[in-house]
Amino acid sequence: MQQIFNFVIRNKTFLLFLLLFGIALSLTIQSHSYHKSQFINSANSLTGGVYGTVNSIGQYFDLKEQNTILVKENKTLREALLNTVKTSHDTAIDSSLIDKRFEIVSAEVYKNSYNSPNNYLTINRGKRDSIQQDFGVITSKGIVGIIDNTSNKFSTVLSILSKKSRINAKLKTSNQSGSLKWDEASPYKVQLEDVSKFANVTIGDTIVTGGQSAIFPKGLGIGVVEKYTIDASGDTYVIQVRLFNDMTTLQHVYIIKNNDIEELKTLEALNNE
Repeated sequence: MQQIFNFVIRNKTFLLFLLLFGIALSLTIQSHSYHKSQFINSANSLTGGVYGTVNSIGQYFDLKEQNTILVKENKTLREALLNTVKTSHDTAIDSSLIDKRFEIVSAEVYKNSYNSPNNYLTINRGKRDSIQQDFGVITSKGIVGIIDNTSNKFSTVLSILSKKSRINAKLKTSNQSGSLKWDEASPYKVQLEDVSKFANVTIGDTIVTGGQSAIFPKGLGIGVVEKYTIDASGDTYVIQVRLFNDMTTLQHVYIIKNNDIEELKTLEALNNE
């Protein structure tokens, strides 16, 4: 307390000047409408800038939570789309009125390789999340790969950037199907092989999943036709496909749980006997 008194006594002249200056400024602002409006505008600009900065900082720290909310919303919407059934007249039937064949589980990518002949991803979902082998993995843009192995908390995904990967795909316009493979040349491109040379292939046409397996529903995006050639046999096309996904920057993915997969596998096994 004594230090405060000493400070006031030492600086009494300067403090008196500040007091009188403040009173004079206040009287000037109050008595002149122009000065008053300018002061209010300046104060609003200052406080607005401060609040804007604080709000921006808050938004930055809230990004993770907002991102989680968006992932959940996308999961719900994608699940609804996969379970929408269409009649022969293209009339959509509400998926809530039928058995839900597909479920979507969101996951984060913990590890992703794309420079090896056989590339894999590691994601943070496993057996405790009812994830099992042969479930498809996608993003909002297109397919990523297929669940290969699972532990309690994690799973490995066989990437479409793998020599082991074989996925049924087709040209969206003509419905001509083939086998999606990877030639190891680029992480941004894959090849659609075994497409009949009589197929109508067009640069820029969309490549989608063919739906001839229990892994991926038909019609999921893969990429676009960049170029095509006739293979050595002369009977089929080899189509260069530029992927919708940037496979080098994956962070969030969705796992497609096919609730009918065991029944389909059993039926297929009987047919193979």
